[in-house]
Amino acid sequence: MNKLQAHSFHIPVMGTGYTIDTPLKVSQYGISSAISLVDDVLIEKMREFYCRKLKIPFQAISHKTHDFRAKRITAYLNLVDKIATENFEQLKNSVSEKGGEMEKYVHMLPDFSVLKQKFQQLIQGNRGLNEIRNWVQHNISIGSIDVNIMTKLNRENYRHNKKLPVEFNDAHAALRGFAKSKLKSSVILSAGMNPRLYSYFEEFEDFYPDETGLIRKKIILKVSDFRSALIQGKFLAKKGLWVSEYRVESGLNCGGHAFATDGYLMGPILEAFKKHRDMLINTTYALLIQALKNKGRNAPDSPPEVKFSAQGGVGTAKEHQFLVDYYRLDSIGWGTPFLLVPEATNVDNYTQKLLKQASEKDLTLSDTSPLGVPFNTLEGNTKDLEKVKRINQGKPGSPCPRKFASNNREFTEKEICLASRQYQNLKIKALDSRYLAPEEYNREYDKIVEKSCICVGLGTSALLVNDLDTKIEGQGVSVCPGPNMAYFSEVVSLKAMSDHIYGRDTVLKRTDRPHMFIKELGMYIDYLGKMVADIKQPIDDRQRKQLLNFRDNLNNGITYYRDLFSNAEAQNNGDYTGFTDALGLMEKALNDISLN
Repeated sequence: MNKLQAHSFHIPVMGTGYTIDTPLKVSQYGISSAISLVDDVLIEKMREFYCRKLKIPFQAISHKTHDFRAKRITAYLNLVDKIATENFEQLKNSVSEKGGEMEKYVHMLPDFSVLKQKFQQLIQGNRGLNEIRNWVQHNISIGSIDVNIMTKLNRENYRHNKKLPVEFNDAHAALRGFAKSKLKSSVILSAGMNPRLYSYFEEFEDFYPDETGLIRKKIILKVSDFRSALIQGKFLAKKGLWVSEYRVESGLNCGGHAFATDGYLMGPILEAFKKHRDMLINTTYALLIQALKNKGRNAPDSPPEVKFSAQGGVGTAKEHQFLVDYYRLDSIGWGTPFLLVPEATNVDNYTQKLLKQASEKDLTLSDTSPLGVPFNTLEGNTKDLEKVKRINQGKPGSPCPRKFASNNREFTEKEICLASRQYQNLKIKALDSRYLAPEEYNREYDKIVEKSCICVGLGTSALLVNDLDTKIEGQGVSVCPGPNMAYFSEVVSLKAMSDHIYGRDTVLKRTDRPHMFIKELGMYIDYLGKMVADIKQPIDDRQRKQLLNFRDNLNNGITYYRDLFSNAEAQNNGDYTGFTDALGLMEKALNDISLN
C-alpha cells in the first residue's frame, strides 16, 4: 500500500555532523532528512554513542578491518534504521495519549494534508480507539532516511603503501556501505557527475526494479540546471538505473559549497523543469527499458515514480508554497534555518550563538574550502580562529587527521589536502623560491594559507553536543550556513519551525528579508563583479565572451522574473511585495558592471 507523503519539506544534509543523526530526531514525525557519508570515523563514533546510550551491544570496526569504511557505514545505517523504526512504532502506539508523540506528529502536518484532515475527522467523530489505531498503522508514514554522497570526494586509498582497487575509493566504499544496509531509502548524489562512481551502481541489486516494479534503494540527483539533469539521467538510464528524484539547488543561495551556474537563476531553471519534465521522464524511460532488457531484468510497463524538488534560500511559507504550487514540486529543502532547531541538528553552544547573531556581512562566500569550490562560511567560526592562530604562530596548515578532502598531487605521489600542514609548507617553500615582490608574494601566500580543514571542522559540533572525545579532531568548528541565516535569529522548537514553514506562525523577527529570487540575483551580480575584478587587464576575447554570456543569462533571468510578476497564476500563488522595485535596482547594478 502506498502511504501519503506526510510533509512538503525535507531537511537536506548539512556538513558531516550537523545532520549525522537527524533522522533519529525527526523521521518518526514523517520528516525526511539526509546523513552525510563522508566521515566514517565520525559515523563510527556516533554508532558507539547510540549503542552505549540505548544499551545495545557494540563491537568496534577497526580501521585494520578489511573494507572497514563500508562496514562502518552499513553498521551505522542499520542501527539508525532500527532505532528510527522503533521510535516510529512507539509514536503510533501513543495515539491514545493526550499531548503524546502522535499528537505532535499530526500537529506538524500541513493543514491541507489529507492525513491531518482524516485523523481529525476520526477524533471528532468519536470513532473507537481500535479503529483509530488501525487507521494510524496503515496510513501514516515515517520520514525517509536518505544518505548523501559528494561525488567529487573520492580519495584513493592504500593499504601497506599499496594502492587499493577503485572500489575502495571513498565514494565507492560509501555507496557500498549504503547498498548493503537494510534501509529502503535514497542516495543523494551531489557535486556533479562522476561516471566511474555512477557505473558502480550497477553492481547492487537494490537499485534495480524488482518483479513488482519496486526499487528498494533510489537515486536522487542534486542538480543546478535542466541540461545537467538530462545528461546525468540519460547516463544512468543507459545502465538500467532510474533517477527517482531531481533535486534542484540554487547555485549560490545555499549552504555549504556553492556550485555557481553561468548566470542561470533559480526561477528560469525551475521553469525549464516544469515545461520539460515529461520529456525528461520519457527520454530516460525509453533508455531504461532498453538497458533492462539487455540485462535480462524486469522492465516496468510505465515510468517509475519521479519526484522534483528544490532547495536553497527559501525562508517563508509563501515562498515555500509558491514553489510547490507554481513549479509543481514535491518537496522543498529547508536547511540553514534548521541549524537553530536543536531538536533536529547538532550545533554547539558557541556556534549557535554566532548563528543567532549573524548579519549579512558575517555570512560570506569564501575560498576556504580545499576542494577549490566557493564555500559559504560564517565569520568568527572557531575553526577559522584556530587557523588564524596557527598562521600567526608561523605554523600554517592543519594536521589533517581525516584526509577526506585530499585531491592534490602537486608535490607528492599520494593525494594530499590543500588545507594540510604538509601541502602548505611545500607550497610556501615553492613560493619562496620565486622571489616575488612583497605585494605579490603576500597575495599568493594568503591564497595558500586561506584553506581550512573543513572535513574535520564540519563534524566537530556533533562531538561537542554529545560530549564525545575531540582529542584528535580538536574543538574547532566549521559551519556553512547559507545567507538566509541572517534573517533567522532565535532558537526554536521543531513544532515552531513546522508552523513557520506552513504559515501557521512565523519565527522571523526582521521585516526586511528580500525575496529568495531577489537575494539569489543579487548574489550572482556580486559574483559577476568579483569575476571581472579578478581578471587581469586587459580582458581577452575568451574571457569577454564568458562574461557576456554570464551577463546575458542574468538579464534573461530579470526578464523572466518581470514576466512572472505579471503572470496571474504566479501572482495568486506568491508574495511579490516590493519585487518590481527590487528587480529594477538589481538590473541597474548589473548594467553598472563594465566588461571593457
